[in-house]
Amino acid sequence: MEIFKEFGFEAAHRLPNVEADHKCARLHGHSFRVKVCVSGPVDPHAGWVADFAELKRAFRPLHERLDHHYLNDIEGLENPTSENLARWIWARLRPALPGLSKVVVRETCTTGCVYRGD
Repeated sequence: MEIFKEFGFEAAHRLPNVEADHKCARLHGHSFRVKVCVSGPVDPHAGWVADFAELKRAFRPLHERLDHHYLNDIEGLENPTSENLARWIWARLRPALPGLSKVVVRETCTTGCVYRGD
């Protein structure tokens, strides 16, 4: 069984490794959406895979670090593509959420990426 919780944050970034005339080379921002998925068996007593409050608690420090910040200034996000952001989030959530199965990052309502770990 897989459960998920979605989070949002606002942030600015630029992509330093694209051509200078690429629109993403310029400073811009997104209303990012992050979907955190946890898989595992349903606990027969509790009736759930995990408490959604656990997912919220695990993501809170990341939200504080990302929301209304310039992503390029965050260690490990010097090239803050959606793909790199998903890996960065995964690495920080995995210790708190051993059942972590997927991180989905959306930078617009029609674009994003899915990361399932290495």
